[in-house]
Amino acid sequence: MMGLAESVVGVAGKVLDKFVEDKDLKTKLAAELQSEMLSIDRLQAQANVESAKHPSLFVSGARPALLWVAVFGIGWQTIFLPLASWATAIFAPDVVLPAISTEGLFGLVLSLLGMGGMRTAEKFKGVARENMRATK
Repeated sequence: MMGLAESVVGVAGKVLDKFVEDKDLKTKLAAELQSEMLSIDRLQAQANVESAKHPSLFVSGARPALLWVAVFGIGWQTIFLPLASWATAIFAPDVVLPAISTEGLFGLVLSLLGMGGMRTAEKFKGVARENMRATK
């Protein structure tokens, strides 16, 4: 979601540059917009936490189920299919094993894990947190 927030703030900043001449007002409006976008992100994160706490497996288990389906598909395509193809080529050459399109699966896994390049972008900008490492 942070990518969306940054793009909205960027577009709004361009609009502010064109229509607001007062530099202090521009800065104030940009800060308020950034604050609103961050509050939306916080509310979404809170909704995700509450969803994960839900007693019904159909609510709390949706993300893990999607993740496991995607992991199975990627695991099949990258690890098990090559091994199974090798084995079937030797023992049953007439058997054709199914291939799974992984483009959508990689997108799903990356979005579920929140790795849409945001950490890399933070590192390039020099604003990445360094306290996320596990302590020994």
